[in-house]
Amino acid sequence: MAASETGTWSGPLSGGGSTVSVLVAVAIVVADMVGVGVFTSLGFQVKDIPSGFSILLLWTVGGIVALCGVFSYGELGAMFPRSSGEYNFLGRAYHPAFGFVAGWVSATVGFAAPVALAAMAFGEYGKSVFPDAPPLALAVGVVWLVSLVQLAGIRHSSTFQLVATVLKVVLIVAFLACGFVIGTAQPTSFAPQAADFTHIVSAPFAISLVFVMYSFSGWNAATYIIGEVRLPERNVPRAMLIGTLIVLVLYVALNAVFLHTAPIDRLAGQLDVARISGSYIFGEFGGRIVGAMICFGLISSISAMMWIGPRVMMTMGEDIPVLRLFARRSTGGAPAYAILFQLTVASLMLFTRSFEAVLEFIQFSLLFCSFFTVLGVIKLRITHPDLPRPYRAWGYPVTPLVFLLVTGFMMYYLLKEQPLRSFLGLLIMSSGLLIYAVFRKRTDQVAAAALGSE
Repeated sequence: MAASETGTWSGPLSGGGSTVSVLVAVAIVVADMVGVGVFTSLGFQVKDIPSGFSILLLWTVGGIVALCGVFSYGELGAMFPRSSGEYNFLGRAYHPAFGFVAGWVSATVGFAAPVALAAMAFGEYGKSVFPDAPPLALAVGVVWLVSLVQLAGIRHSSTFQLVATVLKVVLIVAFLACGFVIGTAQPTSFAPQAADFTHIVSAPFAISLVFVMYSFSGWNAATYIIGEVRLPERNVPRAMLIGTLIVLVLYVALNAVFLHTAPIDRLAGQLDVARISGSYIFGEFGGRIVGAMICFGLISSISAMMWIGPRVMMTMGEDIPVLRLFARRSTGGAPAYAILFQLTVASLMLFTRSFEAVLEFIQFSLLFCSFFTVLGVIKLRITHPDLPRPYRAWGYPVTPLVFLLVTGFMMYYLLKEQPLRSFLGLLIMSSGLLIYAVFRKRTDQVAAAALGSE
Protein backbone atom coordinates (compact mmCIF):
# COMPACT_ATOMS: atom_id res chain seq x y z
CA MET A 1 0.00 0.00 0.00
CA ALA A 2 3.00 2.27 -0.09
CA ALA A 3 2.92 5.29 -2.32
CA SER A 4 5.24 5.58 -5.26
CA GLU A 5 7.20 8.70 -6.15
CA THR A 6 4.33 10.01 -8.24
CA GLY A 7 1.93 9.76 -5.30
CA THR A 8 0.03 6.70 -6.49
CA TRP A 9 -0.87 3.44 -4.86
CA SER A 10 1.67 0.72 -5.55
CA GLY A 11 -0.48 -2.17 -6.67
CA PRO A 12 -1.67 -4.08 -9.70
CA LEU A 13 -3.78 -2.55 -12.38
CA SER A 14 -7.43 -3.53 -12.48
CA GLY A 15 -7.70 -6.92 -14.10
CA GLY A 16 -10.53 -8.60 -15.85
CA GLY A 17 -9.55 -7.74 -19.40
CA SER A 18 -10.61 -4.93 -21.70
CA THR A 19 -13.90 -6.28 -22.99
CA VAL A 20 -16.28 -3.30 -22.94
CA SER A 21 -16.88 -1.61 -26.29
CA VAL A 22 -17.17 2.13 -26.72
CA LEU A 23 -20.88 1.67 -27.48
CA VAL A 24 -21.50 0.01 -24.12
CA ALA A 25 -19.41 2.69 -22.39
CA VAL A 26 -21.63 5.35 -24.02
CA ALA A 27 -24.68 3.43 -22.80
CA ILE A 28 -23.33 3.48 -19.24
CA VAL A 29 -22.82 7.25 -19.40
CA VAL A 30 -26.31 7.89 -20.79
CA ALA A 31 -27.97 5.49 -18.36
CA ASP A 32 -26.18 6.93 -15.34
CA MET A 33 -27.11 10.50 -16.28
CA VAL A 34 -30.77 10.16 -17.24
CA GLY A 35 -32.71 9.50 -14.05
CA VAL A 36 -35.76 11.24 -12.62
CA GLY A 37 -34.21 14.72 -12.29
CA VAL A 38 -35.09 15.95 -15.77
CA PHE A 39 -38.68 14.73 -15.33
CA THR A 40 -39.26 16.59 -12.07
CA SER A 41 -37.23 19.80 -11.84
CA LEU A 42 -38.82 22.03 -14.51
CA GLY A 43 -41.77 23.01 -12.31
CA PHE A 44 -39.52 24.75 -9.80
CA GLN A 45 -37.53 26.47 -12.54
CA VAL A 46 -40.47 28.04 -14.39
CA LYS A 47 -41.84 29.33 -11.10
CA ASP A 48 -39.10 31.98 -11.10
CA ILE A 49 -38.06 31.84 -14.79
CA PRO A 50 -41.31 31.90 -16.83
CA SER A 51 -39.48 31.99 -20.18
CA GLY A 52 -39.12 29.18 -22.72
CA PHE A 53 -35.87 30.56 -24.13
CA SER A 54 -34.29 31.06 -20.70
CA ILE A 55 -35.23 27.54 -19.57
CA LEU A 56 -33.73 25.89 -22.65
CA LEU A 57 -30.63 28.06 -22.28
CA LEU A 58 -30.39 26.97 -18.64
CA TRP A 59 -30.27 23.29 -19.62
CA THR A 60 -27.87 24.03 -22.46
CA VAL A 61 -25.51 25.80 -20.08
CA GLY A 62 -25.71 22.82 -17.72
CA GLY A 63 -24.73 20.50 -20.56
CA ILE A 64 -21.82 22.74 -21.57
CA VAL A 65 -20.50 22.76 -18.00
CA ALA A 66 -20.76 18.96 -17.93
CA LEU A 67 -18.79 18.83 -21.19
CA CYS A 68 -16.10 20.97 -19.58
CA GLY A 69 -15.82 18.30 -16.90
CA VAL A 70 -15.73 15.58 -19.56
CA PHE A 71 -12.70 17.15 -21.24
CA SER A 72 -10.73 17.25 -17.97
CA TYR A 73 -11.69 13.75 -16.84
CA GLY A 74 -10.89 12.52 -20.35
CA GLU A 75 -7.30 13.76 -20.03
CA LEU A 76 -6.86 12.11 -16.64
CA GLY A 77 -8.50 8.89 -17.81
CA ALA A 78 -6.16 8.65 -20.79
CA MET A 79 -3.13 9.40 -18.58
CA PHE A 80 -4.08 6.94 -15.85
CA PRO A 81 -6.25 4.21 -17.42
CA ARG A 82 -7.38 2.43 -14.29
CA SER A 83 -10.92 1.81 -13.04
CA SER A 84 -12.38 3.67 -10.01
CA GLY A 85 -12.75 7.31 -11.07
CA GLU A 86 -11.78 9.86 -8.42
CA TYR A 87 -10.05 7.24 -6.25
CA ASN A 88 -7.52 6.77 -9.03
CA PHE A 89 -7.30 10.39 -10.21
CA LEU A 90 -6.97 12.10 -6.81
CA GLY A 91 -4.47 9.52 -5.62
CA ARG A 92 -2.36 10.18 -8.72
CA ALA A 93 -2.67 13.97 -8.79
CA TYR A 94 -2.30 14.65 -5.04
CA HIS A 95 -1.74 11.88 -2.52
CA PRO A 96 -3.04 8.32 -1.91
CA ALA A 97 -4.87 9.58 1.20
CA PHE A 98 -6.96 11.97 -0.91
CA GLY A 99 -7.76 9.17 -3.34
CA PHE A 100 -8.75 6.89 -0.47
CA VAL A 101 -11.15 9.49 0.93
CA ALA A 102 -12.91 9.79 -2.44
CA GLY A 103 -12.94 6.02 -2.84
CA TRP A 104 -14.26 5.53 0.68
CA VAL A 105 -17.23 7.83 0.06
CA SER A 106 -17.98 6.28 -3.35
CA ALA A 107 -17.53 2.66 -2.30
CA THR A 108 -19.63 2.87 0.87
CA VAL A 109 -22.52 5.23 0.16
CA GLY A 110 -21.72 7.30 -2.94
CA PHE A 111 -23.33 4.79 -5.29
CA ALA A 112 -25.48 2.77 -2.90
CA ALA A 113 -27.61 5.80 -1.94
CA PRO A 114 -28.39 6.83 -5.57
CA VAL A 115 -29.14 3.19 -6.36
CA ALA A 116 -31.64 3.08 -3.50
CA LEU A 117 -33.19 6.39 -4.56
CA ALA A 118 -33.57 5.25 -8.19
CA ALA A 119 -35.00 1.93 -7.02
CA MET A 120 -37.54 3.66 -4.78
CA ALA A 121 -38.51 5.90 -7.70
CA PHE A 122 -38.89 2.73 -9.78
CA GLY A 123 -41.21 1.37 -7.11
CA GLU A 124 -43.36 4.52 -7.15
CA TYR A 125 -43.55 4.83 -10.93
CA GLY A 126 -43.94 1.05 -11.17
CA LYS A 127 -47.50 1.45 -9.90
CA SER A 128 -48.32 2.59 -13.45
CA VAL A 129 -47.37 -0.89 -14.69
CA PHE A 130 -48.04 -3.01 -11.59
CA PRO A 131 -50.80 -1.15 -9.69
CA ASP A 132 -51.15 -3.73 -6.92
CA ALA A 133 -47.45 -4.21 -6.17
CA PRO A 134 -45.97 -2.54 -3.05
CA PRO A 135 -43.37 0.09 -4.08
CA LEU A 136 -40.78 -1.25 -1.62
CA ALA A 137 -41.10 -4.77 -3.02
CA LEU A 138 -40.62 -3.44 -6.56
CA ALA A 139 -37.62 -1.38 -5.43
CA VAL A 140 -35.87 -4.26 -3.71
CA GLY A 141 -36.75 -6.62 -6.56
CA VAL A 142 -35.24 -4.46 -9.29
CA VAL A 143 -31.99 -3.93 -7.35
CA TRP A 144 -31.58 -7.65 -6.74
CA LEU A 145 -32.48 -8.53 -10.33
CA VAL A 146 -29.96 -6.07 -11.76
CA SER A 147 -27.31 -7.27 -9.29
CA LEU A 148 -27.78 -10.86 -10.45
CA VAL A 149 -27.13 -9.70 -14.01
CA GLN A 150 -23.95 -7.95 -12.85
CA LEU A 151 -22.81 -11.06 -10.99
CA ALA A 152 -23.21 -13.07 -14.20
CA GLY A 153 -20.19 -11.34 -15.69
CA ILE A 154 -19.11 -8.45 -17.89
CA ARG A 155 -20.42 -9.98 -21.12
CA HIS A 156 -23.96 -10.35 -19.77
CA SER A 157 -23.75 -6.94 -18.08
CA SER A 158 -22.74 -5.33 -21.37
CA THR A 159 -25.63 -6.84 -23.28
CA PHE A 160 -28.16 -5.98 -20.60
CA GLN A 161 -26.86 -2.42 -20.24
CA LEU A 162 -26.91 -1.76 -23.97
CA VAL A 163 -30.42 -3.15 -24.48
CA ALA A 164 -31.84 -1.36 -21.42
CA THR A 165 -30.30 1.98 -22.39
CA VAL A 166 -31.38 1.76 -26.03
CA LEU A 167 -34.92 1.02 -24.82
CA LYS A 168 -34.76 4.04 -22.53
CA VAL A 169 -33.64 6.36 -25.33
CA VAL A 170 -36.23 4.94 -27.75
CA LEU A 171 -39.03 5.52 -25.24
CA ILE A 172 -37.89 9.11 -24.63
CA VAL A 173 -37.61 9.81 -28.36
CA ALA A 174 -41.10 8.35 -28.90
CA PHE A 175 -42.43 10.61 -26.14
CA LEU A 176 -40.74 13.61 -27.77
CA ALA A 177 -42.18 12.75 -31.17
CA CYS A 178 -45.68 12.41 -29.75
CA GLY A 179 -45.34 15.69 -27.90
CA PHE A 180 -44.36 17.66 -30.98
CA VAL A 181 -46.69 15.84 -33.40
CA ILE A 182 -49.94 15.28 -31.50
CA GLY A 183 -49.52 17.64 -28.55
CA THR A 184 -51.45 20.90 -28.61
CA ALA A 185 -49.02 23.81 -28.80
CA GLN A 186 -49.08 26.27 -25.92
CA PRO A 187 -48.35 30.00 -26.34
CA THR A 188 -44.87 29.59 -24.83
CA SER A 189 -42.23 31.16 -27.08
CA PHE A 190 -38.72 29.74 -27.43
CA ALA A 191 -37.40 32.81 -29.24
CA PRO A 192 -35.33 35.25 -27.17
CA GLN A 193 -37.33 38.11 -25.68
CA ALA A 194 -36.25 41.42 -24.16
CA ALA A 195 -36.98 40.16 -20.63
CA ASP A 196 -34.77 37.08 -21.04
CA PHE A 197 -31.56 38.92 -20.19
CA THR A 198 -33.03 39.80 -16.79
CA HIS A 199 -33.89 36.15 -16.19
CA ILE A 200 -30.45 34.92 -17.26
CA VAL A 201 -28.50 37.20 -14.89
CA SER A 202 -30.88 36.63 -11.98
CA ALA A 203 -30.23 34.65 -8.80
CA PRO A 204 -32.98 32.09 -9.61
CA PHE A 205 -31.15 31.24 -12.87
CA ALA A 206 -27.90 30.58 -10.97
CA ILE A 207 -29.66 28.54 -8.29
CA SER A 208 -31.60 26.56 -10.91
CA LEU A 209 -28.28 25.76 -12.58
CA VAL A 210 -27.24 23.96 -9.38
CA PHE A 211 -30.15 21.53 -9.72
CA VAL A 212 -29.68 21.23 -13.48
CA MET A 213 -26.10 20.12 -12.81
CA TYR A 214 -27.41 17.43 -10.48
CA SER A 215 -29.48 16.12 -13.40
CA PHE A 216 -26.30 16.04 -15.51
CA SER A 217 -24.28 14.17 -12.89
CA GLY A 218 -23.02 10.84 -14.18
CA TRP A 219 -21.15 12.22 -17.20
CA ASN A 220 -17.96 10.74 -15.69
CA ALA A 221 -19.40 7.21 -15.39
CA ALA A 222 -17.02 5.65 -17.92
CA THR A 223 -13.99 6.57 -15.78
CA TYR A 224 -15.07 4.03 -13.17
CA ILE A 225 -14.64 1.12 -15.61
CA ILE A 226 -11.58 2.30 -17.56
CA GLY A 227 -9.78 -1.00 -16.92
CA GLU A 228 -12.58 -2.90 -18.70
CA VAL A 229 -12.87 -0.66 -21.78
CA ARG A 230 -11.11 -1.52 -25.02
CA LEU A 231 -8.47 1.07 -25.98
CA PRO A 232 -9.37 3.21 -22.93
CA GLU A 233 -7.02 6.08 -23.82
CA ARG A 234 -9.18 6.76 -26.86
CA ASN A 235 -12.57 5.25 -26.05
CA VAL A 236 -13.20 6.56 -22.52
CA PRO A 237 -12.97 10.27 -23.50
CA ARG A 238 -15.01 9.47 -26.61
CA ALA A 239 -17.70 7.63 -24.61
CA MET A 240 -18.07 10.48 -22.12
CA LEU A 241 -18.26 13.06 -24.91
CA ILE A 242 -20.81 11.18 -27.01
CA GLY A 243 -22.90 10.18 -24.00
CA THR A 244 -23.01 13.72 -22.60
CA LEU A 245 -23.93 15.20 -25.99
CA ILE A 246 -26.79 12.68 -26.35
CA VAL A 247 -28.10 13.55 -22.89
CA LEU A 248 -27.77 17.28 -23.56
CA VAL A 249 -29.95 16.97 -26.67
CA LEU A 250 -32.49 14.77 -24.83
CA TYR A 251 -32.71 17.15 -21.86
CA VAL A 252 -33.23 20.27 -23.96
CA ALA A 253 -35.80 18.46 -26.12
CA LEU A 254 -37.68 17.08 -23.10
CA ASN A 255 -37.98 20.49 -21.49
CA ALA A 256 -39.09 21.94 -24.81
CA VAL A 257 -41.84 19.30 -25.05
CA PHE A 258 -42.98 19.94 -21.49
CA LEU A 259 -43.28 23.66 -22.22
CA HIS A 260 -44.75 23.08 -25.66
CA THR A 261 -47.56 20.80 -24.46
CA ALA A 262 -48.52 22.14 -21.02
CA PRO A 263 -49.27 25.70 -19.81
CA ILE A 264 -46.52 27.24 -17.70
CA ASP A 265 -48.96 28.09 -14.90
CA ARG A 266 -49.90 24.39 -14.67
CA LEU A 267 -46.24 23.37 -14.47
CA ALA A 268 -45.07 26.05 -12.02
CA GLY A 269 -44.23 24.63 -8.60
CA GLN A 270 -45.15 21.06 -9.59
CA LEU A 271 -42.90 18.02 -9.11
CA ASP A 272 -44.50 15.66 -11.65
CA VAL A 273 -44.15 17.87 -14.74
CA ALA A 274 -43.69 14.84 -17.01
CA ARG A 275 -47.05 13.42 -15.90
CA ILE A 276 -48.74 16.78 -16.44
CA SER A 277 -47.27 17.03 -19.92
CA GLY A 278 -48.26 13.44 -20.62
CA SER A 279 -51.86 14.14 -19.65
CA TYR A 280 -51.98 16.97 -22.21
CA ILE A 281 -50.45 14.75 -24.90
CA PHE A 282 -52.18 11.42 -24.30
CA GLY A 283 -55.23 12.45 -22.29
CA GLU A 284 -56.48 10.52 -19.32
CA PHE A 285 -53.90 7.72 -19.55
CA GLY A 286 -50.99 10.12 -20.02
CA GLY A 287 -49.80 9.75 -16.45
CA ARG A 288 -49.59 5.98 -16.75
CA ILE A 289 -47.74 6.16 -20.04
CA VAL A 290 -45.18 8.58 -18.66
CA GLY A 291 -44.88 6.56 -15.43
CA ALA A 292 -44.17 3.40 -17.42
CA MET A 293 -41.57 5.24 -19.53
CA ILE A 294 -39.71 6.53 -16.46
CA CYS A 295 -40.05 3.18 -14.74
CA PHE A 296 -38.41 1.25 -17.57
CA GLY A 297 -35.78 3.94 -17.96
CA LEU A 298 -34.73 3.65 -14.33
CA ILE A 299 -33.73 0.01 -14.85
CA SER A 300 -30.78 1.05 -17.00
CA SER A 301 -29.80 3.73 -14.45
CA ILE A 302 -29.75 1.21 -11.61
CA SER A 303 -27.82 -1.23 -13.80
CA ALA A 304 -25.17 1.38 -14.62
CA MET A 305 -24.66 2.30 -10.96
CA MET A 306 -24.56 -1.35 -9.88
CA TRP A 307 -21.87 -1.86 -12.49
CA ILE A 308 -19.58 1.10 -11.90
CA GLY A 309 -19.92 1.52 -8.12
CA PRO A 310 -18.37 -1.83 -7.12
CA ARG A 311 -15.34 -1.12 -9.33
CA VAL A 312 -14.23 1.48 -6.78
CA MET A 313 -14.18 -1.05 -3.96
CA MET A 314 -12.57 -3.59 -6.32
CA THR A 315 -9.67 -1.26 -7.13
CA MET A 316 -9.24 -0.32 -3.47
CA GLY A 317 -9.06 -4.03 -2.74
CA GLU A 318 -6.23 -4.39 -5.24
CA ASP A 319 -4.22 -1.75 -3.36
CA ILE A 320 -5.12 -2.38 0.27
CA PRO A 321 -4.46 -5.84 1.74
CA VAL A 322 -7.27 -5.55 4.30
CA LEU A 323 -9.78 -5.09 1.45
CA ARG A 324 -8.24 -7.72 -0.84
CA LEU A 325 -11.43 -9.80 -0.74
CA PHE A 326 -13.27 -7.18 -2.81
CA ALA A 327 -10.69 -7.39 -5.61
CA ARG A 328 -11.61 -10.98 -6.41
CA ARG A 329 -13.36 -11.51 -9.73
CA SER A 330 -15.63 -14.28 -10.89
CA THR A 331 -14.86 -16.33 -13.99
CA GLY A 332 -17.01 -13.84 -15.91
CA GLY A 333 -14.87 -10.91 -14.75
CA ALA A 334 -17.33 -9.50 -12.19
CA PRO A 335 -16.04 -8.31 -8.78
CA ALA A 336 -18.59 -10.47 -7.00
CA TYR A 337 -17.85 -9.52 -3.39
CA ALA A 338 -17.80 -5.80 -4.23
CA ILE A 339 -21.15 -6.12 -6.00
CA LEU A 340 -22.64 -8.00 -3.05
CA PHE A 341 -21.32 -5.32 -0.69
CA GLN A 342 -23.00 -2.50 -2.62
CA LEU A 343 -26.18 -4.59 -2.93
CA THR A 344 -26.24 -5.09 0.84
CA VAL A 345 -25.77 -1.39 1.60
CA ALA A 346 -28.39 -0.33 -0.97
CA SER A 347 -30.88 -2.89 0.40
CA LEU A 348 -30.36 -1.68 3.97
CA MET A 349 -30.92 1.88 2.85
CA LEU A 350 -34.16 0.88 1.14
CA PHE A 351 -35.52 -0.88 4.20
CA THR A 352 -34.53 1.93 6.56
CA ARG A 353 -35.33 4.81 4.14
CA SER A 354 -31.94 6.25 5.09
CA PHE A 355 -30.83 6.86 1.50
CA GLU A 356 -32.56 10.25 1.35
CA ALA A 357 -30.59 11.57 4.33
CA VAL A 358 -27.33 10.05 3.05
CA LEU A 359 -27.80 11.66 -0.36
CA GLU A 360 -28.20 15.06 1.30
CA PHE A 361 -25.07 14.54 3.38
CA ILE A 362 -22.77 13.40 0.57
CA GLN A 363 -23.66 16.01 -2.08
CA PHE A 364 -20.97 18.40 -0.84
CA SER A 365 -18.40 15.59 -0.62
CA LEU A 366 -19.03 14.46 -4.19
CA LEU A 367 -18.75 18.03 -5.51
CA PHE A 368 -15.58 18.50 -3.46
CA CYS A 369 -13.96 15.45 -5.06
CA SER A 370 -15.03 16.46 -8.59
CA PHE A 371 -13.71 19.98 -8.03
CA PHE A 372 -10.25 18.80 -7.00
CA THR A 373 -10.16 16.15 -9.72
CA VAL A 374 -10.54 18.81 -12.41
CA LEU A 375 -8.15 21.07 -10.52
CA GLY A 376 -5.72 18.14 -10.68
CA VAL A 377 -5.56 18.52 -14.47
CA ILE A 378 -4.19 22.03 -14.04
CA LYS A 379 -1.86 20.93 -11.24
CA LEU A 380 -0.37 18.08 -13.29
CA ARG A 381 0.06 20.34 -16.33
CA ILE A 382 2.24 22.55 -14.11
CA THR A 383 4.04 19.99 -11.94
CA HIS A 384 4.38 17.12 -14.46
CA PRO A 385 4.27 18.68 -17.93
CA ASP A 386 6.22 15.77 -19.46
CA LEU A 387 3.81 13.00 -18.46
CA PRO A 388 2.34 11.23 -21.52
CA ARG A 389 -1.09 12.63 -22.39
CA PRO A 390 -2.75 10.50 -25.09
CA TYR A 391 -5.73 12.87 -24.87
CA ARG A 392 -5.47 16.52 -23.90
CA ALA A 393 -8.41 18.46 -22.49
CA TRP A 394 -10.05 20.47 -25.26
CA GLY A 395 -10.16 24.21 -24.57
CA TYR A 396 -7.62 24.07 -21.74
CA PRO A 397 -7.40 26.10 -19.50
CA VAL A 398 -10.80 27.69 -20.17
CA THR A 399 -12.89 24.51 -19.93
CA PRO A 400 -11.44 23.35 -16.57
CA LEU A 401 -11.85 26.87 -15.17
CA VAL A 402 -15.51 27.00 -16.28
CA PHE A 403 -16.19 23.70 -14.53
CA LEU A 404 -14.34 24.85 -11.39
CA LEU A 405 -16.26 28.13 -11.32
CA VAL A 406 -19.69 26.46 -11.52
CA THR A 407 -18.78 23.63 -9.14
CA GLY A 408 -17.32 26.15 -6.71
CA PHE A 409 -20.59 28.07 -6.80
CA MET A 410 -22.52 24.86 -6.12
CA MET A 411 -20.32 24.13 -3.11
CA TYR A 412 -20.81 27.70 -1.85
CA TYR A 413 -24.58 27.33 -2.30
CA LEU A 414 -24.65 24.10 -0.30
CA LEU A 415 -22.51 25.59 2.47
CA LYS A 416 -24.80 28.60 2.67
CA GLU A 417 -28.16 26.82 2.38
CA GLN A 418 -27.33 23.49 4.02
CA PRO A 419 -24.40 24.13 6.38
CA LEU A 420 -25.16 21.23 8.74
CA ARG A 421 -25.56 18.70 5.92
CA SER A 422 -22.38 19.94 4.24
CA PHE A 423 -20.51 19.67 7.55
CA LEU A 424 -21.74 16.10 8.00
CA GLY A 425 -20.50 15.36 4.48
CA LEU A 426 -17.08 16.62 5.48
CA LEU A 427 -17.23 14.39 8.56
CA ILE A 428 -17.84 11.38 6.32
CA MET A 429 -14.74 12.33 4.36
CA SER A 430 -12.78 12.81 7.58
CA SER A 431 -13.76 9.32 8.69
CA GLY A 432 -12.15 8.10 5.47
CA LEU A 433 -8.89 9.77 6.49
CA LEU A 434 -8.95 8.02 9.86
CA ILE A 435 -9.60 4.65 8.25
CA TYR A 436 -6.79 5.31 5.76
CA ALA A 437 -4.42 5.99 8.64
CA VAL A 438 -5.44 2.73 10.33
CA PHE A 439 -5.01 0.72 7.13
CA ARG A 440 -1.66 2.37 6.42
CA LYS A 441 -0.36 1.63 9.91
CA ARG A 442 -1.54 -1.98 9.76
CA THR A 443 0.03 -2.51 6.35
CA ASP A 444 3.33 -1.03 7.51
CA GLN A 445 3.29 -3.38 10.52
CA VAL A 446 2.68 -6.40 8.30
CA ALA A 447 5.48 -5.30 5.97
CA ALA A 448 7.86 -4.80 8.90
CA ALA A 449 6.98 -8.25 10.30
CA ALA A 450 7.62 -9.83 6.91
CA LEU A 451 11.04 -8.18 6.67
CA GLY A 452 11.86 -9.26 10.21
CA SER A 453 11.03 -12.90 9.47
CA GLU A 454 13.48 -12.87 6.58
